[in-house]
This record gives sequence, structure tokens and C-alpha cells, in this order.
Amino acid sequence: MSKLEKLVEDLSALTVLEASELSKLLEDKWGVSAAAPVAVAAAAAAAPVEAAEEQTEFTVVLTDGGDKKINVIKEVRGVRPDLGLKEAKDLVEGVPQNVVENVSKQQADEVAKKLTEAGAKVTIK
Repeated sequence: MSKLEKLVEDLSALTVLEASELSKLLEDKWGVSAAAPVAVAAAAAAAPVEAAEEQTEFTVVLTDGGDKKINVIKEVRGVRPDLGLKEAKDLVEGVPQNVVENVSKQQADEVAKKLTEAGAKVTIK
């Protein structure tokens, strides 16, 4: 058994009172305080840990059909071939409306660019 393993075994056998006394003795001997790191660790543990997830799916929202609605309707039909002329017109006139949902960032940018060039105003969520 190595020195470190023996030390871990011995420390594991200490009672809470003995561990507290050991902490005080080490603070006095080494001239350090364990209070600051403990406070920082406690604060870090109390703060909610949220993993910064990168958004992978985007939605292009038509916020304004603009002055050239016919051009926008044509572009909507270009990116949404499943829509007929009436449905595309209703989508453009019923803003705000989702044009495409759950698409990649690149595809969302392409759709937004096409609609913006046609005269519409869009946002990507």
C-alpha cells in the first residue's frame, strides 16, 4: 500500500470532530485558511450549472411582408413547395408566421436571405 493510499485510509477513518481539529492544526502549521476555498466551493456548488448548449435547430419567422408582397409570396413558395398560392399568400399576409421550422443554421440563413432580398423582414429564432 502506498503512502497516499494509507493516508486516504487514515483520513477516512476520522470522525467529523477529528477532521475539524486536523483542519485547524494544518491551518496553524502552514499559515493558511481553508475558509476561503470552502466558501468559493460552496458558492460554486450553489450556483445553477447550465451547460451552454449550442442551438442546432432554427426557425425563420416572417415578420413583415414588405411592399413587394408578390415577390415575397414567390419566394415563400420557392422555399415551401408544399404550399399552394393561396396558402403562401395567407402566410405572407398573416405575419408574424413561421416560414420554416427546425432547420440548420445554414438553411435558415439561406431562407432569410432570399426572403429579405424579395423585400420581406424576417427573424431567425
